[in-house]
Amino acid sequence: MDKDWLEVELITSSEAVEAITGIIYNTGVQGVSILDSEDIEDKKKNPGEFDWFDENGMDISIKEGAIIKAYYKQDEKFDEYLEYIKEKIDELDNLGINKGEGSVIVKKVNEADWANNWKQYYKPTKIGQKTVVKPTWENYNKEDDEIIIELDPGMAFGTGTHETTRLCIKALEKYVKEDSIVFDIGTGSGILAIAASKLNAKKVVGVDLDPVAVDVAKENVKLNNIDNIDNIEILYGNLMEVIDGKANIVVANILADVIKLLAEDVKKFIVDDGYFIASGIILDRKQDVMDKLKKCGFNIEEVNIDGEWCCIIAKS
Repeated sequence: MDKDWLEVELITSSEAVEAITGIIYNTGVQGVSILDSEDIEDKKKNPGEFDWFDENGMDISIKEGAIIKAYYKQDEKFDEYLEYIKEKIDELDNLGINKGEGSVIVKKVNEADWANNWKQYYKPTKIGQKTVVKPTWENYNKEDDEIIIELDPGMAFGTGTHETTRLCIKALEKYVKEDSIVFDIGTGSGILAIAASKLNAKKVVGVDLDPVAVDVAKENVKLNNIDNIDNIEILYGNLMEVIDGKANIVVANILADVIKLLAEDVKKFIVDDGYFIASGIILDRKQDVMDKLKKCGFNIEEVNIDGEWCCIIAKS
């Protein structure tokens, strides 16, 4: 028997997509779809760079900004989730993130409709030189040099192809070696920790202050059947309090202001000549973050840009 579900449609800016998906995944969401005008334009201009893009299969009436749709079971917790989403979106301006229209619309949808329709937009996507993000229900013929990251859309799939994530994945592909120890700060879905592990890092630790994110990351680790499961650990808490020792690489895909705060102490957790991969930085804040990193004793090795976002690789 078909059931009714609740669809929460959020109209926002491309800039706020990553932050809002993070907010959504702190609730009991069962699935998420993202339609971002910047992604559509990018795929139109560079069709050869994407494994899958069917313009005819998408509603591309959106001319600017983004539409995020989140799907929920209709239960007693939904009102609480909705209030949380609205409250956190209202706070984005204080974090320097343009939320755009910021509207939140709720409607009922039939289970069969949403279950069959939104999945069509998610296909395996190559987001680095050899890293492919694959939804769990899709088949994919792996090339010899590729690594596959399995993600369930009910568990933070929406963050997999965002510019900031792509930038971090590409940096990890370049800098992770077989003897690398990697700390992933603000691990979220765990995608960067999983990527580092699959790139044969010796040891990976992901940490997050959000207990929901920690649970999500642990589930995603399980989904990926990592050969050496002992080399990856997901912890709840603050980097400064739950991790001992030093890493060859610390990666943080967060926000510019948080990166600046981390810069004060993160050097203590990086070996000499190790790397701090910092992303989640909108271009307008690039110089600000670079200046802070230099002040804290880092040397800037690379600044890579994707759309309106940048990733700074700094050497300790």
